[in-house]
Amino acid sequence: MSKRALITGLTGQDGSYLAEFLLDKGYEVTGMVRRSSTVNFERIAHIQDHVQIVQGDLLDEMSLIDVIRRQQPDEVYNLAAQSFVQTSWQQAVLTGETTALGVTRLLNAVREADRDIRFYQASSSEMFGKVVEVPQNERTPFYPRSPYGVAKVYGHWITVNYRESYNLHATSGILFNHESPRRGLEFVTRKISNHVARIKLGLTGELRLGDLDPQRDWGFAGDYVEAMWLMLQQDKPQDFVVATGETHSVQEFCEIAFGHVDLDWREFVVQDQAFMRPAEVDLLIGDAARAREVLGWRPRTSFRELVVMMVEADLELVAQQQHQLSR
Repeated sequence: MSKRALITGLTGQDGSYLAEFLLDKGYEVTGMVRRSSTVNFERIAHIQDHVQIVQGDLLDEMSLIDVIRRQQPDEVYNLAAQSFVQTSWQQAVLTGETTALGVTRLLNAVREADRDIRFYQASSSEMFGKVVEVPQNERTPFYPRSPYGVAKVYGHWITVNYRESYNLHATSGILFNHESPRRGLEFVTRKISNHVARIKLGLTGELRLGDLDPQRDWGFAGDYVEAMWLMLQQDKPQDFVVATGETHSVQEFCEIAFGHVDLDWREFVVQDQAFMRPAEVDLLIGDAARAREVLGWRPRTSFRELVVMMVEADLELVAQQQHQLSR
């Protein structure tokens, strides 16, 4: 019989790539979405006929219990969250309710419905925040620098706590920044690639950004979902850092993105105080040695390949949008 997987956050970047990956593995995939008139299925349009979509809410524990009892998944991947760091300062309480307490509600639902379910929690490198060591691994202390990071720390530790308290197969993947053409336009990487396309096609003349100095460990989301799956195939649940082990600045991302279309980034990028974070995370770089040794996982996509992939996808997208407008 096919394995069954439940993905919260199905319509997000990671959810769409994970659903594709699991379908290729022969899974029956169910995605949970909130009851809303504004759910965007754009990222999963090409696989929507192959997945089942159910309604549930991380703010409503009974809805989670009902979903799990009805779907009877073998694996649950919790990817849903208020995941935009900048927004977490304006919506700190909501971020805590979904990104932190939502994990507890989902773990309670698993414990109540079926303790044999294997559970994956999407932790984040933002938990390291003001880093106390470089690079960061599974034993590095957390020092979050945003309400989002604080909420992710709670979600991480409640997963560890339920694993140890109730003997659940519950694992946290501490994923460093992972991007793709499916990234939301509010994220700096996609903002850059989309503006590069619009500038190249003559639709705008500048790109306004915040601090260009912060450095991140950027990988491709399509590579990282494989690590999520590998974690739940292990006999013993444990936490894993997933990263490339390389660090690149926002400025370097701009240099490659603009350079790919033969433009000089310095002619178009404007630093704007409005996009500065109240507290910045300066240097994130992950040590994924445990993932390599235990899971056999390695990233396949280089930083340059990732940037070029995103720019090419946005060139095509923006051109299509303009063609539709001109018809």
